[in-house]
Amino acid sequence: MTVGTSPEEQRESPRQSSLGTAAARNLATTTKSAPQMQEITSRWLLRTLPWVETKGGTYRVNRRLSYTVGDGRVEFIQDGVSVRVIPRELGELALLHGFEDVEVLTAIADRCVQRDFRAGETLVERGTPAEQIHLIAHGRISQTSVGKYGDEVAVAVLADGDRFGDNALLDEDARWDYTATAKTAGTLLTLSRADFAAVLSTAPSLQAHVQRYRSLPGQRQNRHGEAEIAMSAGHTGEPALPGAFVDYELKPREYELSVAQTILRVHTRVADLYNGPMNQTEEQLRLTIEALRERQEYELINNREFGLLHNADFKQRIQTHSGPPTPDDLDELLSRRRGSKFFLAHPRAIAAIGREFNRRGLYPNHVDLGGQQVPAWRGVPILPCSKIPITEEKTSSILVMRTGEENQGVIGLRQTGLPEEYEPGLSVRFMGIDEKSIISYLVTTYYSAAVLVPDALGVLENVQIANRRD
Repeated sequence: MTVGTSPEEQRESPRQSSLGTAAARNLATTTKSAPQMQEITSRWLLRTLPWVETKGGTYRVNRRLSYTVGDGRVEFIQDGVSVRVIPRELGELALLHGFEDVEVLTAIADRCVQRDFRAGETLVERGTPAEQIHLIAHGRISQTSVGKYGDEVAVAVLADGDRFGDNALLDEDARWDYTATAKTAGTLLTLSRADFAAVLSTAPSLQAHVQRYRSLPGQRQNRHGEAEIAMSAGHTGEPALPGAFVDYELKPREYELSVAQTILRVHTRVADLYNGPMNQTEEQLRLTIEALRERQEYELINNREFGLLHNADFKQRIQTHSGPPTPDDLDELLSRRRGSKFFLAHPRAIAAIGREFNRRGLYPNHVDLGGQQVPAWRGVPILPCSKIPITEEKTSSILVMRTGEENQGVIGLRQTGLPEEYEPGLSVRFMGIDEKSIISYLVTTYYSAAVLVPDALGVLENVQIANRRD
């Protein structure tokens, strides 16, 4: 027994008989992981999009001449409970496309009458005279008709910015060939044929524009609105064959490469002394490039100039029939294009797809994509992309696309062979060492995306991703 130590203290603190782990770690080599980064995602869009070499930094999309007659969406101004259409936005209507007399457009906008509707309300009845055009400021409206065998069939689902009844302003014999029913409460603006005629009678500029519009149907077009190529088929004998040529757009769209850049800074002391067992500069560069690639994919989805969400043709944007993404919605999305390569959806939207399939007792197959099993519908892979935004109302969008130049699809644009290129389309350029002994590297990547023909890209909008209660 140690002098001065009680038996109780000896039992509570037994004497150490070997080297402790805390001291032993001073002589040990620690096993370390490479620096980890939570921001890294699968980046399926960057992996699956075909990349086209873009010399000169610009890619021009040449198309056949099309007769565009205003297929965009109309925007509104809200002042409390009052809603007004922006006069210039009336130019999105087929009848007023290209008409720029703001004074006349304002007169037409002032004659639009606001109508608030409730869920379940019938807005127009099939077979009744069509005397107004309806502009949807907010809400969802379904159009239904009667099928060949007398059953009710869905025609379309419309939402904010859409309209129906375009032909009612000029055609006195127009009738509704569908029934429009409100799926949710909302607001629309109506413009009657009588009000439009009142403005027309006092505006010579509008009269001349309408006269030009009436002549448009005389131009021969195919079902896509492209200038038709005249030809003859099924003839006998020696008839005179029609002459033809393929007309092109005079002002084709050009996509310029966008850029994402950052400056990586590393102190020379760190680069000189702390490079074992991992190279500090290389690890810093690896994580910086990961962040740049994440931003690149975000821009390809969301950039207002070339991002896919903003560059989908309005005719290729559809609404869900009931809110959640059902197999019927995905089928309609697929039916609008040939050769769809993949769906792209937020992971929460993919979960919503799974729930809706399970409700119907459906279990989608999986396909192999680059050695990885991914869910698919009709053989088309459904790939996750967390860059697709989710709104405050818990809705999102689902994209589907055909890809590749040879398929007239969606392509990624980049330029390789850059000075001090580190990866294809990405360069790391040494910028020197400043007076504080800090090494700087300029990390740059150039990119963009192009939709070669409108039906290459489709979007299912306002997809409800929240788990609904039965």
